[in-house]
Amino acid sequence: MIKKFIINSIVIALTVVLAHAQGQRTRLINDWKFFRGDLGGIWEAVRTVGEGAPESVPAWTDVTLPHCFNAEDAVDPDVSYYQGAGWYRTLIPITNPYSKGRTLLHFEGAGQKTEVYIYTTRVGSHVGGYDEWTVDITDAVEAVQKNEALQKQFGGKIPLVIRCDNSRDLEMIPSNLSDFNVYGGMMRYLNLVYTPRASVNHLSIASQVTEQGIALLQVKTELRNSGQASATLDIQLISPAGKVIERQRASLTAKDSLYTWNATLKKPQLWSPAQPYLYTVEAKLTSPAGVHIYSEKTGIRSFTFEDHGPFLLNGKRLLLRGTHRHEDHAGVGGAMTEAMIRQEMIMMKTMGVNFIRLGHYQQSRIVLNLCDSLGILVWEEIPWCRGGLGGDVYKAQARRMLTNMIRQHYNHPSVILWGLGNENDWPGDFPEFDKAKIRAFMIELNDLAHATDPSRKTAIRRCDFCKDIVDVYSPSIWAGWYRGRYTEYKEVSRKEFEGVKHFLHVEWGGDSHAGRHSEEAETVVEKITTGSGADERKGDASLYGGSTRVSKDGDWSETYICNLIDWHLKEQETMPWLTGTAYWPFKDFSTPVRPDNPVPYVNQKGVVARDFTPKESYYVFQSYWTDKPMAHIYGHTWPVRWGKAGEQKMVKVYSNCDEAELFVNGKSYGIKKRNSQDFPAAGLRWMVSFANGNNILRVKARKDKVVIEDEITQRYQSESWGNPAKLVAEKIGSDGDTVTVQVKLVDENNILCLDARNWIYFSLAGEGKLIDNLGTSSGSRQVQAYNGRTVIKLDTNAGKNILCVQSPGLPVIFLNLAELKTAAP
Repeated sequence: MIKKFIINSIVIALTVVLAHAQGQRTRLINDWKFFRGDLGGIWEAVRTVGEGAPESVPAWTDVTLPHCFNAEDAVDPDVSYYQGAGWYRTLIPITNPYSKGRTLLHFEGAGQKTEVYIYTTRVGSHVGGYDEWTVDITDAVEAVQKNEALQKQFGGKIPLVIRCDNSRDLEMIPSNLSDFNVYGGMMRYLNLVYTPRASVNHLSIASQVTEQGIALLQVKTELRNSGQASATLDIQLISPAGKVIERQRASLTAKDSLYTWNATLKKPQLWSPAQPYLYTVEAKLTSPAGVHIYSEKTGIRSFTFEDHGPFLLNGKRLLLRGTHRHEDHAGVGGAMTEAMIRQEMIMMKTMGVNFIRLGHYQQSRIVLNLCDSLGILVWEEIPWCRGGLGGDVYKAQARRMLTNMIRQHYNHPSVILWGLGNENDWPGDFPEFDKAKIRAFMIELNDLAHATDPSRKTAIRRCDFCKDIVDVYSPSIWAGWYRGRYTEYKEVSRKEFEGVKHFLHVEWGGDSHAGRHSEEAETVVEKITTGSGADERKGDASLYGGSTRVSKDGDWSETYICNLIDWHLKEQETMPWLTGTAYWPFKDFSTPVRPDNPVPYVNQKGVVARDFTPKESYYVFQSYWTDKPMAHIYGHTWPVRWGKAGEQKMVKVYSNCDEAELFVNGKSYGIKKRNSQDFPAAGLRWMVSFANGNNILRVKARKDKVVIEDEITQRYQSESWGNPAKLVAEKIGSDGDTVTVQVKLVDENNILCLDARNWIYFSLAGEGKLIDNLGTSSGSRQVQAYNGRTVIKLDTNAGKNILCVQSPGLPVIFLNLAELKTAAP
């Protein structure tokens, strides 16, 4: 059973606006053509467009934006993901309502090098896949409009062509050694913007809360006057309830390019994760050129990282309960829509998150707007990640991206930390790896960040020889995964905490193969050496060689990861000095450096799968971090348990309720009281003797007067099994032309091999197609079995199809889908 994530109060309150409301703005989403590969030049892109054009060669395909040209190949088990050029083209109508106004293209992010053309005129370019940028196309559009032949050819519209390129380049950040794909394409929204000649170009809003609780606001308005003799600027401050509470009017001349307004609020409504109050600053510029309105949302709050102590928000301790986010999703790669992003961020908030590290690059404005609206504090960083330090071009890009990130996200109250780098102790891109030079550049970036934004702190993760430079440091602590046991977490963290002024632990956890569970998940722990640290060292991420470690020798079960997370969370409740932590990551994501994982090319450390399907660990976090009553029996994706007849098995319930009662096949196994320090499952665990066959498990949990129930059915198998001898396939679901097939590994006596982890390979011949390259355990044509089974979906296209299933050393099976019977429930 997959639980639905619907929070009406949040959905109703959540309206993500394009904060920089410059004039009239339209998202250019539809009617795009795309070609993956390079062209001989811009003429090749436009010669086949419009009336009387010759046949288009090469072939262009229809796409919508946002679009990533690694949407599928990032997790294709048989190929390396494409790194090269990709071209986009469309025809746009231009209807600028302002006389002699400006026509702009506002890019929210495109990867990784981008060139922009109006017809054959190159109007702009940008290097960097994650920061925003704008191109003024006014003159180029006017030139096309004056050309009658072109107007006829293009039907009065303007040809727009964009070339994106994510080719490998050592003098660019991020490094291709990074544990994520350096995606290519128009991965974020592109906006067509009209403004009058005189316009507001940017708003910068700074706030400070005094010891008396008074808020001091400073609003800096950047103007683009374009020679207007006179203009009037009206600024107003709007309360979270929508009431105008302060106003300011100024008369401007053609020479004015910046106007600063200071305001005072005696009783401000402070922003926090529990009450994310947002004010609106609106600037209206009125001139003979027209009226231009520009608005930004902001919040008022104060924060402190205590020296050798906890984190304070608005003067009170707040334990940062965090996670991480990559811009990555099944079927679309880096091109997540606003609806997808909103769903992801609401799922995080529902899990109890109040903090997020955006790894490892500036992310979409939509993400930051949602963090503001939902109440999620942010560490955002530039993509100086691994590889070493390049030359002047490399460093110039890092400086530019840091400056852009701070300027573009300065007004977001959710942001508290600017990240300067990640794992900068990781060499490989250059012959020279000079720690002194890396330190010097880190100092330069630190100074630049503080000069650009004195109100926030700087941070890095895992570069011990630079930890004294930044304000906040996170070491590498992976207790129970890459090294050590998870029971060493508190001891190791305390030691690292004492070594820096401001400690924050980001990145912890481990991989889990969705759907894989274990009756003996802790067996490997007894072989793990203790006392040697819990950091990640060279080679630890490999699945081969070296000392015994859970990441290599464990079973990658959801069972083990739930225990690891459970232990960490219960310990964090007894660490009063702790600022907070951030689990790595929230969702599985694609990576080029992990081809041998159970789902190839996927980092599987997420608490939800790459398609938003929650893993069991999601509910462990909920049980510690949320207040709304919840209860979840471990094992919703564990259809068959096993053991000897009559053997007692542990049933765990993750819940934030005060007490819970378990029923198995209608029989009560008693009431348990929740105690967060009673590991595992905070004391909500029972030893149960299952009956052979199906068992119905139900829990009834109580918090105050609220009763929460959860129920699952698990089959118990007491028959022992031998080695897998053959594959058995069955249809377990269908929805129109979509068919779901389950493949099982059984022994020579047809007994399900519940510990089997064999590789399974799917292929299809016929009129349909596999629904694969999703980067999930049920959406890959090459995948490791979980508890002796795998699942794949197919689109039959209402035609004839033969499914081939292979596993090394076992007989191949061929299945006529039309004849495949549906398994009994």
